[in-house]
Amino acid sequence: MLLPVLLALTLHQAPLTTAAEQSGWLRTGRYAEVESLCAAFPKRYPGKVRCDTFGTTPEGRPMLALVASADGTLTPTAAAKKGRPVVLFQGGIHAGEIDGKDAGFWLLRDLLDGKALPGVLKGVTAVFVPVLNVDGHERFGPNNRPNQVGPEEMGWRVTGQNLNLNRDYVKADAPEMVAVLKLLHTWDPLFYVDLHVTDGAKFEHDVSVQMEPQRVGPEAMQALGTKLREELFTELEARGHLPLAFYPSFRDNDDPASGVAYGVSPPRFSHQYWAANRRYGVLVETHSWKPYAHRVATTRHVLEGLLRLVARDGAALQAARKAADAEAESGKVREVVLVWDNTEKNHLISFRGYAYERTPSELSTQPWIRYDDTKPQVWTIPYYDELRPVLTAILPSGGYLIPPAHAGWMAEKLAEHGIRFQRLGQQVPSAEVEVFRGTEAKFRPTSVEGHQGLSVKGAWKKETQTLPVGTLYVPAAQKYVPLLAHLLEPLGPDSLLAWGFFNNHFEQKEYIEDYVLEPFARELLARDPAVKAQWEEKLKDKEFAANPRARLRFFYERHPAYDSRLNLYPIFRTDSAPKGLTSP
Repeated sequence: MLLPVLLALTLHQAPLTTAAEQSGWLRTGRYAEVESLCAAFPKRYPGKVRCDTFGTTPEGRPMLALVASADGTLTPTAAAKKGRPVVLFQGGIHAGEIDGKDAGFWLLRDLLDGKALPGVLKGVTAVFVPVLNVDGHERFGPNNRPNQVGPEEMGWRVTGQNLNLNRDYVKADAPEMVAVLKLLHTWDPLFYVDLHVTDGAKFEHDVSVQMEPQRVGPEAMQALGTKLREELFTELEARGHLPLAFYPSFRDNDDPASGVAYGVSPPRFSHQYWAANRRYGVLVETHSWKPYAHRVATTRHVLEGLLRLVARDGAALQAARKAADAEAESGKVREVVLVWDNTEKNHLISFRGYAYERTPSELSTQPWIRYDDTKPQVWTIPYYDELRPVLTAILPSGGYLIPPAHAGWMAEKLAEHGIRFQRLGQQVPSAEVEVFRGTEAKFRPTSVEGHQGLSVKGAWKKETQTLPVGTLYVPAAQKYVPLLAHLLEPLGPDSLLAWGFFNNHFEQKEYIEDYVLEPFARELLARDPAVKAQWEEKLKDKEFAANPRARLRFFYERHPAYDSRLNLYPIFRTDSAPKGLTSP
């Protein structure tokens, strides 16, 4: 009996310190440490912590999350039943930027020991993913982040499949992303916090915290988000930090004088993905040139502030989210901005930088900037913080229709994003729908994240189409409607079309031999005055007139054999739900 008692006592008294703490913040541990600590925390704090495996990486490693609550609210069902706000924070989506892992374990232990924020875990349930990019974490080495001060070795930016997870939230190619999307939509956290380390210039500011809704999104959520962010910054400044509300990159990459901007990025990124779900997405970026000990402490301080404020204001924040969901589910959200940009309006701000020289380089022939970080300097630079909508989608009053040819994989994709849909149980032989035909389609010359992107021009127009059995109907009236628009509106930069999922429909597959077109063209000109007039008008364009292929294509597009589905986006829109719908 003595051995089990001693073992239990040892586990209870285990310090649960990381390799980072033990080394004085010089090193960070390998993933085996995450597995060990995830198992040890529930034993040290029974009933207050769970260690969950929520996925498996392509290289066979477990994806782990710790769930912590002082009163045992350790499941999504329990949290929802109690009206408990959930904050999900993750480290290592870029596994070389690993501050979040060590800060999270350090903070979680002190929260559970009552050394930090006493009682906060009675007001909020914390879900902590120490490392999201686990396989990248184990591509360990000393040279993975040459523009970062510590730790001595760290992981790699991308996954074992060479995918950048923080570009994958919409397309969801990586198994790791599919797993974290399921985790998100299972827990439905009020706040989703992604912990990074920024690259770029040298300056004194040690952290940026970007959050939406704050400038865009539901107005009630914006107001509460702004208030929370301002209080967080006051708290951080009182602790000696220099926080920024925007990503600290210059408009011209290596020229501080060009200024900075408040940006709203597309939902391929973590925080904007969660904001597109009408929840709070937070991107935390410590500054790579600060020592590792400073960066980890800074990350911890940001998390402390967020947890405290969410626990305090949870009721109001959740009420605003509930109201936003009700508005979306009622169908009142008919406009979604797909692209934001800055106006040229700006104002000057003081920015804490260093003395620098920017001179031509004899090696590269481009400007070369050299910072002197022994000489702090306050820069007065322009700040572009006025936003304007560049592309807005006006949504259908009914929803979207996905024909059976794409219904299989699209059903999986929609389910991964928590989007509701139904199937058509009977054929509709003649349905009035909106279709999108590309008037211009351009393929990106190089791939991005393994996809050859596509940009199109065109507009939705009324047509009559047959809707076969098995067609998916995706109602626009649902709580994740902004995300739905980003996925399915073809002009959006993060649409599945833009990512190249429908490239086949914009490639010509059939053709007619020239010797067949030649007599057809002459016959058509002879019998159709309207076509002849169009032809003569086209010949006034010198570029067209000098291009033999373009001249013949003019007639091919008017031949009965021309592919009527070429450049037809294979997703339709409807103003009302079709009859004969069944469950998914």
